[in-house]
Amino acid sequence: MIRPDSRIAAALLRIDPDAIIANYRSIAERVAPARVAAVVKADAYGLGAARVAGALAEAGCRAFFVAHLFEAVALKEVLPHDAALYVLNGLQPGSEPDCAVLGIVPVLNALDQVDRWAAHARALGRDLPAVLQVDSGMARLGLSAADVAALCNSPEHLAGIRLTLLMSHLACADDPHAGANAAQLGVFDGLAARFPGVPRALSNSGGAFLDRPFHFDWVRAGIALYGGAPEGRAPSPMRPVLSLLARIIQVRDLPAGTGVGYGHSFTAERPTRIATIGVGYADGWLRALSNRGSAFIGGRRVPIAGRISMDSMTLDATGVPETLLTPGSLVELIGPHQSLDDVAADAGTIAYEILTQLSARYAREYGALLP
Repeated sequence: MIRPDSRIAAALLRIDPDAIIANYRSIAERVAPARVAAVVKADAYGLGAARVAGALAEAGCRAFFVAHLFEAVALKEVLPHDAALYVLNGLQPGSEPDCAVLGIVPVLNALDQVDRWAAHARALGRDLPAVLQVDSGMARLGLSAADVAALCNSPEHLAGIRLTLLMSHLACADDPHAGANAAQLGVFDGLAARFPGVPRALSNSGGAFLDRPFHFDWVRAGIALYGGAPEGRAPSPMRPVLSLLARIIQVRDLPAGTGVGYGHSFTAERPTRIATIGVGYADGWLRALSNRGSAFIGGRRVPIAGRISMDSMTLDATGVPETLLTPGSLVELIGPHQSLDDVAADAGTIAYEILTQLSARYAREYGALLP
């Protein structure tokens, strides 16, 4: 899809690479001597993987995690030759040759993935690098304790594989008081002992803010790089990374008793001024924000009035000066008055979902955030 420029787009998404770098360095300082890998899956959580990964590489990051092989292939050309790309979901059967020829490293999550990667290594006549993921208590991806025992009891499974990292994933890292964190740490320690000398990684962004025993050799930073609260609660200690401004399409004055939008879920209780902006659920502004979320005009909160439509939504702008309500005027959806985590809280979701739904219809600019 061709992205519109800022002259014609209904909304402007501004992304600050320097803020992402600052967050990367802040995490690196916190977890040192552990190293920080950047999670840039889902197009860097919607912010543009090529630009984000390129900026992080210039800042010294050399390890990047994506979810799928095609994401790694797309980033291969924009990263330095000494940067490592890891595929979290492992490889679909038959994709091993593509992965190997490009020097991309799979995360092996099951015995069948291990066996296929090892078989391809033996066919090539050389060792191939891999990350091995073990399930320490999330029950999603990774080898079970029984799988690990089978692997260690039959080391031929790993013939041809050079393990560069042993990893797992915390299920409750956004809650530092969750007992599951300590339980997973204990399980991971026990499983990792079966692979002496292999570097270890357990923590995501939330885990980076847990105590030092959780940091091991590598920390995989995701949401914290992009300004989201790593512990799942506001305010975020991370630097804001983006702003989203929408343009007013139309303003109208309604008498009391007028219904607004689909289903008339909002009815004006008094004479009401409604401003319509060109952002809707097709742009990632979740329908759950209907009659719950808000925007800001001139620093003043204006609530969403009625249901969010596919391409537009209506705001109760009663009392906002007319000079701020002309067609084309900008309305803050994410910015200094309303953070990414604020929007997520209003929608009853998490910052990850808000980020990854950011529309291709927004004009995108990279640079310092406007005050």
